[in-house]
Amino acid sequence: MKITTKALVTLRPRSLDGLASPIFRILRTMASAKERLIGRLYDVNALHAALAMMDWDQQCLMPPGGAEARAAHSSILSRMAHEVFVAEETQRALEDFAGEAAPGSDDEALHRVVRRRMDQSTKIPAEMVEREARLAAEGHESWVKARANNEFNGFAPHLSEIFELNREKAELLGYEGHIYNALLDLYEEGGTEAQCTQMFETLRGPVVALVQEIAEQPEVDESFLIGEWPEQSQRDMTEYLARQIGYDFNRGRQDTAPHPFCTGWSIGDIRITTRFLDHLGSAIYSTLHECGHAVYEQGSPMEWDRLPLAGGVSLGVHESQSRLWENIVGRSPEFIGWMEPKLKEHFPALGNIITQNLVRGINKVKPSFIRVEADEVTYNLHVMIRFEIEKDLLTRQMEIKDLPGAWNEKYRKYLGIVPPTDSQGCLQDVHWSMGSVGYFPTYSMGNLLSYQFWACLKQDIPDADEQIGTGEFAAIHEWLRTRIYQHGSRFTPQELVQRVTGKPMQADDYIAGLTAKYRSLYQLGAAV
Repeated sequence: MKITTKALVTLRPRSLDGLASPIFRILRTMASAKERLIGRLYDVNALHAALAMMDWDQQCLMPPGGAEARAAHSSILSRMAHEVFVAEETQRALEDFAGEAAPGSDDEALHRVVRRRMDQSTKIPAEMVEREARLAAEGHESWVKARANNEFNGFAPHLSEIFELNREKAELLGYEGHIYNALLDLYEEGGTEAQCTQMFETLRGPVVALVQEIAEQPEVDESFLIGEWPEQSQRDMTEYLARQIGYDFNRGRQDTAPHPFCTGWSIGDIRITTRFLDHLGSAIYSTLHECGHAVYEQGSPMEWDRLPLAGGVSLGVHESQSRLWENIVGRSPEFIGWMEPKLKEHFPALGNIITQNLVRGINKVKPSFIRVEADEVTYNLHVMIRFEIEKDLLTRQMEIKDLPGAWNEKYRKYLGIVPPTDSQGCLQDVHWSMGSVGYFPTYSMGNLLSYQFWACLKQDIPDADEQIGTGEFAAIHEWLRTRIYQHGSRFTPQELVQRVTGKPMQADDYIAGLTAKYRSLYQLGAAV
């Protein structure tokens, strides 16, 4: 049997460690640090891929009876992935690789990304990783049941454990200032509680004023979008739209889940989900949203496949792509006009609806209970509520038992409505059940960045709106691919935003774009 150094680095570490023969130890040292590191990263990726696949299965296909075993499987695999990643051999390869990586190269970027993850991971014990994975799997099933039955008290014990674990994790990670900073940084590198607070303070005034002005207008009729729509027709329509905007079904698929999401385990396998409700817009815009995530993931260079450089650089940038395709493109009058014939072909009941009413119905602004079904204008208010609640729960200014009441009061304060049930209130989102605390502000960051990126795109493609109106999306997709997708995690989020737009994230383009769009749709006249 001929053994090459390349073959050696792909062997499992325990197999290598068990080889007492000096020849194997010598051959192992002949591999470059990069080869040794990539071998370890492939091992870690395989374990995370198994976890992601099991999570996808749990949300899409798994019978309820599998929950207990799935929680055990997830916790064990999570611990194993953590142990392989933080092992001495991985750390030694990473340190040696630092000397091989040329300044400004992909290798240097890979070292930076892995170094950051190593610094975070070595602060977290394997026991906590295993416990967190178990809580996430068990918490998800508890949440599904509680949401279906409107039983917050049944979910409360899991939620209490999840927040306690996140407090422990934040302390281990370390932070300056607010405890929220440690958790937010896991999703948005460099993000801070102060930055989020400033963002929402900047948005609150203009958004609330726009909502109030729209509320004074006659309510838009969207009743024609509500009905018992055939599931197969919805599936065919959404998959058609996904293909048109560039989602590659040779490297993906669409399924259904209680809460739509995008996931994947290689550049060649990026999956999306949607859900079919009585509001026709739900499936269409859930699919467009998740496609925005998916085409970003599919846009990474294939040579980075299964390595940390592949995929989105942060959740804020990721969300900018889902919101860009969902809202800026998908809810534009041009897109709706282009989509209209195909929509009426699949849903003949819409045959007598004129384009103007279709545009207004799809873009209707009205405070609602469910974040993922919220209109574009009120959406950030939903996120702001969750941000404020997360902070209060983390700092124990709010107890878990008080969450439903606090949630309802904030909805009354910010949106003027009170959820009639906890299922439509504090039980609506999946994130907390899966252990994700510190995630929500990235949605609003994505909203801001979507308009900031779009403003730059329009400078390079002045007729982008006209292209959308004719169903031509290739130039838009290519602009995003070359400016954003192909860079994966090569740059930090702040560096990428600066490179693309020439300035850091700010709210000006978002406020200007949103205001202009909805003042036009609602014929509000010029802003005073």
